[in-house]
Amino acid sequence: MNAYNNDDIYINDELLIPQSELQFRFSTSSGPGGQHANRAETRVTLLFDLLQSPSLSETQRGLLRRRLDNRLDRHGVLQLHEQSSRSQHQNRALVINRFQKLIAAALQPRKKRKPTRPGRAARERRLEEKRRHSEKKKRRRRQW
Repeated sequence: MNAYNNDDIYINDELLIPQSELQFRFSTSSGPGGQHANRAETRVTLLFDLLQSPSLSETQRGLLRRRLDNRLDRHGVLQLHEQSSRSQHQNRALVINRFQKLIAAALQPRKKRKPTRPGRAARERRLEEKRRHSEKKKRRRRQW
């Protein structure tokens, strides 16, 4: 997927998501700001339908679904909000950037853990803690 235009969002070498797959909602931001904040719809909500996206392979879809499960609604839609700027245009760019980083990080392969043994100092600390705990319990026992 080398050829892409400005409407495509580059995630990594294997994935480009066209902006046409993203939906945007605009609303008024929370917090102070007076009349501007009360009238201008500068808060941007990005919606991405993970389950229906034609850009994702089944492998990518499964991986994203597992890793972003806590961020998806019950219909499999990812929602990201941005309201840090007073400009709707800037908030839109910021939320697209966050979306790009989030998807790229979720698709990043996880490193395998190399099993290691605890070192001597760690074993001694554990045994010392066990001894202290045992002494504490002994002190609480009834003395006859």
